[in-house]
Amino acid sequence: MRHLGEWGFPSASEVSCTVALVVAELTANAVCHGRVRGRNFLLSVIYDVGAPGVRVEVSDARRELPSVVPSRPADDEESGRGLVLVGALAARWGTHPRIPVGKTVWAECPVAPGPVAART
Repeated sequence: MRHLGEWGFPSASEVSCTVALVVAELTANAVCHGRVRGRNFLLSVIYDVGAPGVRVEVSDARRELPSVVPSRPADDEESGRGLVLVGALAARWGTHPRIPVGKTVWAECPVAPGPVAART
């Protein structure tokens, strides 16, 4: 998450913490649910000056797309909250097929306007 600091979002800022959590959830899902033997996942974190948010993209080799309306797990379940959490933190998120194989799950984490976001 060093890049976020370089883009003007200090490590303890709300933006950095939100992006770090979204990255952790999406990459964990790629490892747990998107793994195909002999293939890895791809992570991209993108920010353009003036953009309304930081975009996180995680691509894996599985074609199955997760539901864009994830179901909430039972209170006693130990997993299943990742996309619910991403949905709560991100301004928006979604999926699309990845060519030639797999899928990409993306999320846009909002950036509050102000002097910090302007320093890049």
